[in-house]
Amino acid sequence: MARYTGPKSRIDRRFGETILGSEKVRARRNFPPGQHGNNRRRKTSEYGVMLAEKQKAKYTYGVLEKQFSNMFKKAASTSGITGEILLQNLESRLDNVVFRLGIAPTRRAARQLVNHKHITVDGKVVGIASYNVTPGQIVGVRERSKSLEVITDALAGFNHSKYPWIEWDENSKSGKFLHKPERADIPETIKEQLIVELYSK
Repeated sequence: MARYTGPKSRIDRRFGETILGSEKVRARRNFPPGQHGNNRRRKTSEYGVMLAEKQKAKYTYGVLEKQFSNMFKKAASTSGITGEILLQNLESRLDNVVFRLGIAPTRRAARQLVNHKHITVDGKVVGIASYNVTPGQIVGVRERSKSLEVITDALAGFNHSKYPWIEWDENSKSGKFLHKPERADIPETIKEQLIVELYSK
């Protein structure tokens, strides 16, 4: 499936946050990308602010435009707070759950593990990164993949108690998706209400 493959530090510099790259790069060049990035002082319009928030959410979770639009429509048709439901659905993606469980160091690495069929859901191999994990399902590492260096390194010293909506079992190298997270438990700094306002225009 298609995904963003451009410069990661460029995305971080655009939003002024570490989303795809590393803190070191942003520390060296802490200004927007482009020829005039260091001199640009133009005020962003209200629409521009809302659009930037949507773009930030897309890059954070590794979702393309059409996918994101479909996820918003699904959230909008569900009873409840649309912005919160949207984030809950993004958090329920299989690649994100793998990342939250500490099986992979980044969402990109998690997506690769899923695509290469190293991850199981309820004991069955699932190779679709956008697979929607539902409460009660168990996400784990395929038996023959448990010794992979990228997985063992990621799990070493990872604090599994920081996400209350998942429960980790060290012996089986698997985690149970207990429930969809509350907004207060999602650590991302996304202002979801701005995304709702953007799609409402």
